[in-house]
Amino acid sequence: MADVNPIEEFYEEFAAHYGAGITPFDLVVPEPAPNQTVAEYIFDLLIAPVWAAEAASAAEAAAAAEIAAASVPSAPANQGNTADPASQRVASIERRTMAIVDMESRRRYQYLDRFLNKAGPTTDAEFVPGAETISSLENSRVLVIGAGGLGCEILKNLAMSGFRDIHVIDMDTIDVSNLNRQFLFRKDDVGKSKAEVAANTVMTRCKNVKITSFNGKIQDKDEDFYMQFKIIICGLDSIEARRWINATLVGMVDMDNPESLKPLVDGGTEGFKGQARVILPSLTSCIECQLDMHAPRAAVPLCTLATIPRQPEHCIEWAKIIAWEEHRKDTILDTDDPEHITWLYEKSANRAKEFNIPGVTYQLTQGVVKNIIPAIASTNAIVAAACCNEAFKIATSCNPYLTNYMMYTGDDSIYTYTFEHEQKPDCPVCGNLAKTITINPNHTLQQFIESLGERPEAQLKKPTLRTESTSLYFQSPPSLEEQTRPNLSKKLKELVADGEEIGVSDPSFTIDFKFKLVFQS
Repeated sequence: MADVNPIEEFYEEFAAHYGAGITPFDLVVPEPAPNQTVAEYIFDLLIAPVWAAEAASAAEAAAAAEIAAASVPSAPANQGNTADPASQRVASIERRTMAIVDMESRRRYQYLDRFLNKAGPTTDAEFVPGAETISSLENSRVLVIGAGGLGCEILKNLAMSGFRDIHVIDMDTIDVSNLNRQFLFRKDDVGKSKAEVAANTVMTRCKNVKITSFNGKIQDKDEDFYMQFKIIICGLDSIEARRWINATLVGMVDMDNPESLKPLVDGGTEGFKGQARVILPSLTSCIECQLDMHAPRAAVPLCTLATIPRQPEHCIEWAKIIAWEEHRKDTILDTDDPEHITWLYEKSANRAKEFNIPGVTYQLTQGVVKNIIPAIASTNAIVAAACCNEAFKIATSCNPYLTNYMMYTGDDSIYTYTFEHEQKPDCPVCGNLAKTITINPNHTLQQFIESLGERPEAQLKKPTLRTESTSLYFQSPPSLEEQTRPNLSKKLKELVADGEEIGVSDPSFTIDFKFKLVFQS
């Protein structure tokens, strides 16, 4: 049977209703309303008038039937197809119209479809060109974590790449400082949820895309929430959040259930530098394996902050660490509270004036307190494009995806490099061995705990430590903290043996860490 052209069928059905030789172009056609989609325009132009006419005819027929029923005995109900020819004609016109709408919406992706309608020299073996792959792409449910500089670019790219079921989660609200690079937001959006505004803005431009937004923390969602997605893409500015979602996805993997493995595409930028990576939880190197590539910012000695500040950042750190503790120790510092930031700014400005240090501004105060990384819009665009290309390749198998780390730097000319970061057997998340840490046995437990926050391979801020036989130190509850507090002043060689393993937990993470302590000789 020859293929039926839906457009030709549409014209035949249209002529059957309006008269032979009549086409839609013979009617007085109104201009589309602003922001009206193709589907809405065709419906208002063609379907709605037909429905109105058929409704009027049906009303007349019903009135006539009531008159006839008074003089004609009732007959058994017709169990067959009771649809009258006019209704069938309307339904047929609607089906053809929807076919045209689908063709029109797919036209947006005609250049993209060239990758999906035929195989190429580097296509994966399981790639099936054509409608099946296109449908799989459209039905792939994707989660975007973060709706900031990277997140805005990622949402836009996904919508333009054929993904139609997108979810986004972000806990932040829009600040006026976001507007220079987070292009989905406008001045009137300041104070609103980033996730909600970003989703609505993209859906306004891409009518056939559905974006579901969540305003909140990723830690508030359980495994069932993350299990529903095919791919998860991170556009975060927080190492802690990356580590949390990484550990969660690794913990979800069930080797007997392939659907439990959720590919993680992670992007990050800092000024002219950026990186993109693809992580298959439990199968490839994870974020924890690569943690030493993200060394924590060097701490400024307290003596410098307290006595001889030399930079505006020193004055701000002094206000945050020392002045706040002196004047507002009963109030928890909220870095998202404008009143708290203003208080710190005023204290910092007075401190800077005292030592003749210029440069303390409200924006700098906010950046130092919240550890805001400088962002450049074009770098965000480059890294977001790399992330979305990888998500597209994972969803369609049209080309091999990244294995597994790409770095980009533009601060000294332009340079990119791709390499495979190896999985570490002693990774506390995806490995099964304890990570070895060399320590000075004469250091106290307090010094060791502080070092865990500074070590690139650990970066734990509030660790609780224990050996197989005893508890070394508990951060909470208060009763256990008080009970184990005397250990803080003891030397490590008094508490653990050379080569002994300890377990470490931190409230910021869902997993326990294992470290093997080796004494320096």
